[in-house]
Amino acid sequence: MPRDNMTSLVQRIARQALVTFKNPPSVGDSSKSFLENHGKLYGLMNEVRAADLKITPRKAESSAMSAPHTPPVTYMHICETDVFSMGVFLLKTGASIPLHDHPGMNGMLKVIYGKVRITCFDKSDSPVDAACSTQPSPPLLPFQKDSLKRAVFRSVGEYTEESAACVLAPHKDNLHQVDAVDGPTAFLDILAPPYDPDNGRDCHYYKVVQPMSDTAVKKPESQEPKELWLLEIPQPTDFWCGGESYPGPEVSL
Repeated sequence: MPRDNMTSLVQRIARQALVTFKNPPSVGDSSKSFLENHGKLYGLMNEVRAADLKITPRKAESSAMSAPHTPPVTYMHICETDVFSMGVFLLKTGASIPLHDHPGMNGMLKVIYGKVRITCFDKSDSPVDAACSTQPSPPLLPFQKDSLKRAVFRSVGEYTEESAACVLAPHKDNLHQVDAVDGPTAFLDILAPPYDPDNGRDCHYYKVVQPMSDTAVKKPESQEPKELWLLEIPQPTDFWCGGESYPGPEVSL
C-alpha cells in the first residue's frame, strides 16, 4: 500500500492517538467523537508493518548464540506525552510478558512480525468474600488473601502481522499475558494514558489461582467467560525488560 511521502505512518498514528485520547470518555459513556477517532486510530494501526518503523524482523536465537543474563524482552521508546505512550516491544523466542494490568488505561497492540498469543482477563466486580463458594487451590496462606482478586477469563488468541490490532480498555480485556509463539516477535504498543505510579497507574502482576471446582473438570477449548481467582504477585524474577534504540521515523507532537 502506498505511503504518504510527506508524513510517515508512525507520525500519523501518533497524531491520531493524541486526538483520540486527549479527552477520553467517562466510564460507561463512549461518545460518538471518541468512537470515530478510536476507529481511525485502529485503522492506522492495522496498516503498520515492521518496515514502516525501519525494524528488521529478528531470527530465532540458538542457545549457543544467546548471551546469558540478556533481557527476554526489550522496548524501543518512540514517544510519550501526558496523554499516551508509544513504543515497540520485542520478545525473544519463548519469552513472555507476564499477566499484568493497565489501571484506567486504553491501549492498542499491533504485531509487526512473528506471532504472539494473548490471553485476556477482566477484573470482576464480585467481592472476594462473596464471589462464590469455590476457593483457590492450593489454599492460600493468610498473608496472601489481601492480594487475591476475582477476574473473568475473556479470550485467548494468536496474532501475526496480518492480524488486526488487539484493543484493551479500562474495563474490557484490561489484564493480559503476551507470549512469543514459534520464534521471536515484536509489536507496536500504545497506552493511554501512560503508566504513572504517582497517579495510581502502576503495573501489577498476577498469576491465575485455579478454583477447586475447576480442577476436576477443565474445558480449555471453551471460550466462554468464567470467573476465576487471580493472585497479585511481585514482578516475576525471570522477566525483565531492557531498552533498545528506535531506528524508525522521528515523531513530533
